[in-house]
Amino acid sequence: MSERFPGVYASSGVFVCFEGGEGAGKSTQSRLLRQRLESTGHVVLLTREPGDTPVGAEVRRIVLDPATGELADRTEALLYAADKAEHIHAVVGPALDRGEVVVTDRYVDSTLAYQGAGRSLDGSELEWVARWATGDLRPHLTILLDLDPSQGLTRFAERDRIEGESIEFHQRVRAEFLRLAAADPDHYLVLDARAPVAEIADAVHERLAPMMAQA
Repeated sequence: MSERFPGVYASSGVFVCFEGGEGAGKSTQSRLLRQRLESTGHVVLLTREPGDTPVGAEVRRIVLDPATGELADRTEALLYAADKAEHIHAVVGPALDRGEVVVTDRYVDSTLAYQGAGRSLDGSELEWVARWATGDLRPHLTILLDLDPSQGLTRFAERDRIEGESIEFHQRVRAEFLRLAAADPDHYLVLDARAPVAEIADAVHERLAPMMAQA
């Protein structure tokens, strides 16, 4: 797998991703990072997966709505891959080409964790699909907000189709996120999502500062 997909990093712009389980605070930290970077003069695009294109919005509705009911695991994985392909084509790629900072809430790691470890699909096959769909474009930095699922899932009054999966499912997801981060520490920052919001934001900014100085 690594020989076919060695990883592509954009030569212009900065690509940052927030990953983690449910209720870890990814959306909050994404917004805080955008505000902080914009305050220092950077042009920032804040985006998310799935759903930040017209095609993606339809995918999001299908995969997250409890009314969808059961989907074949491969169907679900391919729907997420389609969202990613359109997202890179229509949103992420053009922004990076313009030299902007792209901050995304979820990316390929979520597919590998949720559809791979969570659904127990073959990891190497799934990665091939996800990397192909995205042209193997990798974030310069992925911030993993780590949180025990038993704590994160309590933050929702209502759960979508994925949030409603078993605690065992979400534990497998968490373990896979941590495995991915441990395998590539140069491109990951793992933070305890239980820490104060401001403390997490400061740690993210500190890790990103050298990259932004060169941007």
